[in-house]
Amino acid sequence: ALIILFLGIFFFFFFFFPSTIVTNQWFLPAVRGDIPPGCAAHGFVCDGTRILVFGGMVEYGRYSNDLYELQASRWLWKKVKPQAPSTGSPPCPRLGHSFSLYGNKCYLFGGLANESEDSNNNVPRYLNDFYELELQHGSGVVGWSIPVTKGILPSPRESHTAIVYCRKDLGSPKMYIFGGMCGCRLNDLWELDIETMTWSRPETKGTVPLPRSLHTANVIGNKMYVFGGWVPQSAGGDISAHDGEWKCTGSFSYLNLDTTEWIGLISDCQEDKSNLLPGPRAGHCAVAVGTRLYIWSGRDGYRKAWNNQVCCKDLWYLDTEKPPAPSQVQLIRATTNSFQVKWDEVPTVEGYLLQLHADSPVPQSLPSVPYPEMKVDHPSQTNNVIPNNVSALEKNQNETNKQKKAPTSANVGELHDLDKRTVNPDASVSSTVSSTQTMVTQQAVKTESSSTNGAVVKDETSLTTFNSKSEAAETKTSQRQMAPVKPRDRQWYDVGIFKNNSAVVSQFYLLPEETLSISNKVMESADVPDYRLLKKQDLLPGTVYRFRVAAINGCGVGPFSKISEFKTCIPGFPGAPSTVKITKSVDCIHLSWEPPASPSGNILEYSAYLAIRSTQLQENPSQLVFMRIYCGLKTSCIVTAAQLSNAHVDYTSRPAIVFRISAKNERGYGPATQVRWLQGKLGIGMDPLNIKIGF
Repeated sequence: ALIILFLGIFFFFFFFFPSTIVTNQWFLPAVRGDIPPGCAAHGFVCDGTRILVFGGMVEYGRYSNDLYELQASRWLWKKVKPQAPSTGSPPCPRLGHSFSLYGNKCYLFGGLANESEDSNNNVPRYLNDFYELELQHGSGVVGWSIPVTKGILPSPRESHTAIVYCRKDLGSPKMYIFGGMCGCRLNDLWELDIETMTWSRPETKGTVPLPRSLHTANVIGNKMYVFGGWVPQSAGGDISAHDGEWKCTGSFSYLNLDTTEWIGLISDCQEDKSNLLPGPRAGHCAVAVGTRLYIWSGRDGYRKAWNNQVCCKDLWYLDTEKPPAPSQVQLIRATTNSFQVKWDEVPTVEGYLLQLHADSPVPQSLPSVPYPEMKVDHPSQTNNVIPNNVSALEKNQNETNKQKKAPTSANVGELHDLDKRTVNPDASVSSTVSSTQTMVTQQAVKTESSSTNGAVVKDETSLTTFNSKSEAAETKTSQRQMAPVKPRDRQWYDVGIFKNNSAVVSQFYLLPEETLSISNKVMESADVPDYRLLKKQDLLPGTVYRFRVAAINGCGVGPFSKISEFKTCIPGFPGAPSTVKITKSVDCIHLSWEPPASPSGNILEYSAYLAIRSTQLQENPSQLVFMRIYCGLKTSCIVTAAQLSNAHVDYTSRPAIVFRISAKNERGYGPATQVRWLQGKLGIGMDPLNIKIGF
């Protein structure tokens, strides 16, 4: 994920990466082209990898109506000149307007203009005009138009907010305008049906937020989150028609857009002595990344104390709900006593909880030792420790780089403090689990339809260590929940918490006998166990283990993935081949691999298999059917277009063609390495730019 800032009168352009794959770090890109002048209170939208900036205040009293486009993939600015409307004039220079994107159109509403031709003589005029800007695909714009609307237009205003929301079941997009300034602060809500171009004022329930301007509004799911802004300051609590004094607020509410009910999360008078919440501010910016809301900067102070206003330099985020389930755990490599596994990343999460259970009962009394605090690896950091609780709202301070925890709303309108207990990391790093990444970048293959040949092989454990099932067959719910079980029955055990989306698993944690049944029930409010106090158990050869993984954010542990099933190697059989690579030729692809790290004798031959379409697969999608496409001593083979034309595209996570490669020695075939060749959204025959080999 990427957060982009275009800041103020003095031109600054900053980018922030809050993703799980890199550290939280700002950087200043080297842009080129028609670089716009610095401006404040402009309109700003993101359309894929391009950004459009319209209007704003260039200097006091001088406003702009220029439109600029940035291609963020090349850091190239371009000044664009839209066609004028067929009827009427193009938008006049303005600031404080709203600029909203839906589909291939931007919607401009309101703002503040200067009636005087002399920029030193500022004569403000509040606007309520409405424009539509049609965009070209990828780059460029077509032109402005003035839609013919029905109903009563919202009153003129500036420094308001506008968002677009479309219900999944109805499919009719609506634009909502809230608050703003027109001589006094406003807190009215307006709705525009974009399909019929009809304005209306929806009736709302709940407590409406105080009138405000320079606030933010963001849509996550079916909720519009409103934070901060200027609100009237009055000693007696009365709001005058023209509020002469005002203050910044840190109040936080959301509007359920399906029921039009306001819910207050943080009130204007709520005290925050522990500094666990974002302070009052206005003129800040906020952006939604998935289900996480980021809030950056702004200024704080009172109207009567301009000289005492301060600029905020802090970054906060709020997790609004638990993360979704990750993809199924995928096998990279298996040995007699370990697995190397991975799963697809989930955006804006703090870590992943990986669990397993074995087909064979786990001994109750084991020669094991207390396990020290687990540490996790991060591509750009060392010795990162995932705390027992992850806060729902965190703040990054530029000067101290400290993180502060805040309450999260477990029930609507009700705030709760999180447990602040943390675990002190142990100095040693356990070898039980470690993070690893294996990814090979490739190009797609275009194929031709043709008949296939070769032996058809069923998806059996003797061929491969990979199999998957729906978790519904194993559990009543996707949460950490199972029916009570006997002590020696199969249990879910924690492998650990991982910062990254891959791990080498050779051991797992054993829970005390009295807590075995508890571990498989709903534990939404419980802490992650203190792994230092638990014992560990090694993986056994020739044993089937089932895996599932859940993502963790500030709201807790999300639902678990579907279950995957892998089997450790039997001693004496060869290990799985490794380092699989795929390269593209004109009419085929080239598969290559490295011999097993533990051949356990002489390798007699290798076999490569391709998952193919079949009627059996339609009846049971989790049971793949494979065709052998190679058998020989070489550690490489050619996959023809004719063979690829019959390939099955697996959609369990991202669309991919599945290969398996195994080695044979004197005792027989060992486990297979599975390779998922990502195909983009449209499958075979497409040529996406970023094809990867996913394991």
